[in-house]
Amino acid sequence: MERIANLLESINQRIANVVRWLVLLMVLVQFAIVVGRYVFGVNSIAAQESVLYMHATLFMLAAGYTLLVDKHVRVDVFYAKASKSTQQKIDLIGHIVFLIPTMLALLYWSWPSVVNSWKIFEGPISVGGIKAVFILKSLIPAFCFLLLLQSIASITRLLANRAT
Repeated sequence: MERIANLLESINQRIANVVRWLVLLMVLVQFAIVVGRYVFGVNSIAAQESVLYMHATLFMLAAGYTLLVDKHVRVDVFYAKASKSTQQKIDLIGHIVFLIPTMLALLYWSWPSVVNSWKIFEGPISVGGIKAVFILKSLIPAFCFLLLLQSIASITRLLANRAT
């Protein structure tokens, strides 16, 4: 069970190692946009949209990693003061009752929109923008898939810890 959890977690770790560089790139592009606009009077809608694309990519693809390292948002009313075994039960219930069904529902309901977007190669959000909204929309199923993988890895690890 440990090997399965490690394998699934390694997918999110590798993706996070790549997409984390988008933070630096995003800052540099945003800086260039500001300098271009206010110093040189040059504006580019595509450059502005590229920041949106990078931001969306970073957060959608790094969500699984955030769950892996336990840095996601948690309503900590009972969890913080609970015993380790109670925390494990809360985590297990959270994955099975909330996270997995939510990701499956989001995947189910977003899939037709993503498919349609690819069929027509959906164009830019704004005139002069990036002609790749279909790629942006593809982040939704990727987000669901990566969170589902991490959820399965977490459940596997929780069950392995309970067995020992």
